Amino acid sequence: MRTAAALLFVIAGVAGVLEQKQLMDKKLLDQLGHLFPPGTVFSPKEGTPQHFSAYITDPVSGGQTLAGFAFWTTELEPLERGYDGPIKILVGMDTRGILTGVLVIEHREPYGAFSIDPPRFAAQFKGKDIRHAFRVGDVSPASPLTSSVRFAASIDRAVF
Repeated sequence: MRTAAALLFVIAGVAGVLEQKQLMDKKLLDQLGHLFPPGTVFSPKEGTPQHFSAYITDPVSGGQTLAGFAFWTTELEPLERGYDGPIKILVGMDTRGILTGVLVIEHREPYGAFSIDPPRFAAQFKGKDIRHAFRVGDVSPASPLTSSVRFAASIDRAVF
């Protein structure tokens, strides 16, 4: 009986810690929410390299399962650069290494409005396996600009 009570106490404590570790920043939660299914909860940034862990809650048991990770490209080494500096991209990846999506958050590209800003640019990454090299042409902008595309195609090198 005492062992069962101790086990329940430990389980409740772990659940409480996980609840406390959930991310609360509304803007960031909205951005992360574009990369994973509705109802996913996210940890604060943790680990090396820094990342957010994404958890899906089972509606029946209430248990949480690791669904994937999200990270900022600007926090990975080597820091890849576009034409006019770093391009801040939020990347979502499932536990199998498949990209769940990317969001271009910030850049100083002179031609971003028709190269990396359109939704179709970010949409090209969804479903790509990070173990397969991305090359210019696999992911491409609407224009012949290549430095930003080379940066974006280097996401797989930055992760591994």
